[in-house]
Amino acid sequence: MLGAGGAVLGSSGLLAACGGQQEQGGGEGVGNFPSTPQFEFVFVNHVTTNEFFTPTRYGAEDACAILGCKYQWTGSETSEAAEMVNAMNAAISRGVDGIAVSLVDTKAFNGPTEQALAKGIPVVAYNADVDNARLGYIGQDLYTSGYEMGKRIVDLVGEGKVALFIATPGQLNIQPRIDGAVDAIKESGAPIDAKEIATGAEVPEELRRIESWYLGNKDVKGMFAVDAGSTQGVGQVMDKYGLHDKGVRGGGYDLLPKTLELIQKGSLDFTIDQEPYQQGFLPVLYLWMYHLSGGLLVPPETNTGLVFITRETVGPFLRTESRYEGSTGEQKYIKG
Repeated sequence: MLGAGGAVLGSSGLLAACGGQQEQGGGEGVGNFPSTPQFEFVFVNHVTTNEFFTPTRYGAEDACAILGCKYQWTGSETSEAAEMVNAMNAAISRGVDGIAVSLVDTKAFNGPTEQALAKGIPVVAYNADVDNARLGYIGQDLYTSGYEMGKRIVDLVGEGKVALFIATPGQLNIQPRIDGAVDAIKESGAPIDAKEIATGAEVPEELRRIESWYLGNKDVKGMFAVDAGSTQGVGQVMDKYGLHDKGVRGGGYDLLPKTLELIQKGSLDFTIDQEPYQQGFLPVLYLWMYHLSGGLLVPPETNTGLVFITRETVGPFLRTESRYEGSTGEQKYIKG
């Protein structure tokens, strides 16, 4: 049985030894590190085709290119935990070298995680977490980010009806955010009537439900979301009906290109960045280092951050296309 991870660790400097030309594939060694097998890691995801995870996949791909390993992207397209568990069990049966899984359910992954660890397969969580036997978590502190969003909502709206849109209620990649937002609003004492509305796991459906809700609630004072697709949908509805000019405020999460454009246009007040690229790059790095060290370097708890992007700060994200935000697949050095 493998042990659980501990302290927070940043990624800066971990690849300092990776100088010179990098060789692809296993066995050659990376920089000054010794040669290794070509490790295979499996990412089990809850919405495998969702645009939000484009930079996550680029991150995993880039880490594999540096370290000479490979990865598979699998899971469910529609947040079905049973499909994800099947994918995880298949990876365990194949005896892969490590698993990164988005733990969106409180119980479904506990058994497979323990089975993997018992077979010597390290498991880390990314994007969503639960208190089980996984070795470490790479992702945002979801409740805290939601709480900070709730405080921002109070500042922007002050009073009245507010919509809080969530793609899949109960799932642990987004439910803690809405819980945090609701708690912050309640604790503020502001006379805000927060309504939680489910939108669904697919972007077109999210947009339809958000627009339909707005048309039946035109007295709304704020529209906010806790996932990427719903945030884009809020922005599109705000833009279509000119709601920001009418005093309605809006915001949400993640850096989908359309969301960034709507912030620049003034239709949305903010979005929150959680750096999905690092949620792909760091699991590969941590799993590789775990094997390299014979299990001595246990994957650490890593908070990938909380940054509010507003009209005043969105410019660099729109001007610079990069793999880090998923806006291009081109490999390039971006000079700051």
